[in-house]
Amino acid sequence: MPGTGRSCAVRGLSVRIDAVLVQALIAAALSFAHLHDLALAAGQDGWKAWAYPVSVDLLLVAAWRRLRSGEAKTAGWCWFLVALTASLGANVATAGLLDLDDVPDWLRILVAGWPAIAFLGGTLLAHGATADASTGERESAPELSAPEAPASAPELPAAKPEPAPPSTPPVPPALVTLARKVADEHRARTGTPIDTSTLRARLGVPLPLAEAISAHLT
Repeated sequence: MPGTGRSCAVRGLSVRIDAVLVQALIAAALSFAHLHDLALAAGQDGWKAWAYPVSVDLLLVAAWRRLRSGEAKTAGWCWFLVALTASLGANVATAGLLDLDDVPDWLRILVAGWPAIAFLGGTLLAHGATADASTGERESAPELSAPEAPASAPELPAAKPEPAPPSTPPVPPALVTLARKVADEHRARTGTPIDTSTLRARLGVPLPLAEAISAHLT
């Protein structure tokens, strides 16, 4: 049945979406744990060890939002790569390549300086977007021109151009010949010259054209 096929498709889509979400949650949890373990090994104990992965993930999200907005992509890519390097570095370091019981001094310095880096990146991404939006609004707003000072002497109004006389429509010679025959017939029948209205009715032409034909008959 059509309804059964549609419901099966919806269930299949839900299963695929759920699988992707589960995979994303697992990957995020593992990366979160690796960052926590690295911060803890570098001397950041207690709540501070948990704050490090949060700061990395928030910087990733802020950079990704900037990339999705389509504005200042250079800054977005820069901070996205910084946060991604921090996350990947923690994952690799806790994979057995680094002795967590004897963390080198340079890594302790890097971990201790990370909060300042994350704060700087988050601030620039957040306030950079606000500044871009304000600049766009100012550019889109119409510019108001200052009122002009009145001149010392009033200007005389410009003279209106005289309307051009209506042009006489061209009259084909064949139509003039036909009009002469009609006018001669009218004169022979009535003894008077044909007027414009009668000529217009006999020929079935517009009034301007009938007037032009009458001018040729005189």
